[in-house]
Amino acid sequence: MIRVLIADDHQVVRQGLRYVLEDEPDIEIAGEADDGLAALEAIGRLRPDVVLLDMLMPNLDGLGVLERLKDSQVKPAVIVLTSYTEDEQALRAMRAGALSYLPKTTAVGRVVEAVRAAAEGGSVLDPSVTALLVQGVRQGRLEADPLGELSPREREVLAKLSRGQSNREIARSLSLSEETAKTYVSRILIKLGLKDRTQAAIFGLQYGLVPLRDALSDPDATESGQS
Repeated sequence: MIRVLIADDHQVVRQGLRYVLEDEPDIEIAGEADDGLAALEAIGRLRPDVVLLDMLMPNLDGLGVLERLKDSQVKPAVIVLTSYTEDEQALRAMRAGALSYLPKTTAVGRVVEAVRAAAEGGSVLDPSVTALLVQGVRQGRLEADPLGELSPREREVLAKLSRGQSNREIARSLSLSEETAKTYVSRILIKLGLKDRTQAAIFGLQYGLVPLRDALSDPDATESGQS
């Protein structure tokens, strides 16, 4: 059972998410929080698997919650669900540890998909947010050959990762063990100086391992499993 905490300062939003998620047989609502400090307290007390986090909340905003969770012993998977979709905010949230960043206009089924993916360490990004993140990577990384440090096999793994494949899927498609696939992903992150596999997937998109148009046309292309 996936235990979810809903952190949003609008009661109507919390009620709507509760109504949708409680209808899923594998998801239960662990609790709710109406501001950032209450969210942190609830996370420590309830230890949810996944947190649906708004970015704009009183007392402490979503980014502040993410930053404080870095030093917390309790580290749930975090999905940002917000009306604030500027590129810099999205980049900061992902760099701070959010697995998914979705507009509040996202379809209900996509939110449920994101919750299930997050419970397994995976990411689901709205195509519009993917474009923003790729643009941010483009502006921040101008190395002549950033993939030069990777072996041919590591490039293959990165390409699979950029297409949204989980470790299990990467292992199956490349005839590897799942543990070996996980090791490759970890090695790629270290070599490229990236924080997580979401950044690695965006990196692969940016440098042409997967055409961006394919990612934006495929709703599963930004979903990934745990590193």
